[in-house]
Amino acid sequence: MSRFFSQHGRTGSCAAALLISTSLLLGGCKAGGEEAQAKTPDEQKAVDAVPVEVAKATHRAIAASYTGTAALEPRAESQVVAKTSGVALAVLVEEGQVVRAGQALVRLDPDRARLSVAQGEAQMRKLENSYHRAQKLVEQQLVSAADVDQLRFDLENARAQYRMATLELSYTTVVAPISGVVASRDIKPGNFVQINSPIIRIVDASRLEATLNVPEREIAKLKPGQAVGMIADALPGRQFTGTVDRVAPVVDNGTGTFRVVTAFSGESDLQPGMFGRLSINYDQRADALVVPRNALLEDGGQPAVFVIRDGKAQRATLKLGYDDAGWIEVREGLKAGDEVVIAGKAALREGSAVQVIGQEKKVVTAAKAPAAEATKQ
Repeated sequence: MSRFFSQHGRTGSCAAALLISTSLLLGGCKAGGEEAQAKTPDEQKAVDAVPVEVAKATHRAIAASYTGTAALEPRAESQVVAKTSGVALAVLVEEGQVVRAGQALVRLDPDRARLSVAQGEAQMRKLENSYHRAQKLVEQQLVSAADVDQLRFDLENARAQYRMATLELSYTTVVAPISGVVASRDIKPGNFVQINSPIIRIVDASRLEATLNVPEREIAKLKPGQAVGMIADALPGRQFTGTVDRVAPVVDNGTGTFRVVTAFSGESDLQPGMFGRLSINYDQRADALVVPRNALLEDGGQPAVFVIRDGKAQRATLKLGYDDAGWIEVREGLKAGDEVVIAGKAALREGSAVQVIGQEKKVVTAAKAPAAEATKQ
């Protein structure tokens, strides 16, 4: 009898425990369902929206320009060579020194050249005397006219040799062919200098040039006198201005480009050999509708952007204009104030719901307001 009641008691305990567990499970499921149903459509929309960053289409000045890179070169440069050989007795300039055209740079040993001048002068004087005597004798018919003519030719030859010797003597003083700065000096006093050997390099840095090889499609846009902006890699944070100096009138058949030479003043910190990034502005619009260039879709199709309208992304095809410094002109397809997506474009499709970063708080507040009002009621 006692065994019967004991077994019956255990069975009742197990049934009660099972009933309690089932009740708790059903209660939990009901609570979870109620919580899911408690989300409003606006809150659910905010959860599914793609986060993006936007920028507004706005009006600003924009310029059409051609950009390129080139190294600065001096407008005038001369490699001074020795026109005669000899020992360098004196070097009169140093690197970095400013010189003028015609200024003496190096003096070579002039002794041999002076002797040649003296020899040529003596021979010339001798033939001059002989020629003058022969002219008097020919009048007396003591000398033939042929002998007089030969003396005259010999005299002219002697005069030419004398002038040549004098010229060689002048070459012993090496002078600057142009004005500028001594960029390098490859000679020291006491060195023997061979004829035509380079000894000094002079650079005229008062005016610098940079040459661009521009595609032929730009030939009608670039003209002499247009403004040029340049940033030198060696001088970061500074911008220099110059002008288009010369434009080649022909296109190179091999490369399909033409040469554009830009000029800059050498009075600034610019130096020959510096690498510069140039921009030539050939047109400008003072009030153009523009958007950031990173708003454009890079899908290989027509130029387009995603525009935010009623919380959704819509693809807008554009007609573009000038491209300048990260901004691009929009001729057709947008109006001022339109919000275009600049970050998060890869996750968007036509009609995708979007959440503009920085506006989450507004969406959450708007979504919770109706729920709060419903609770009060």
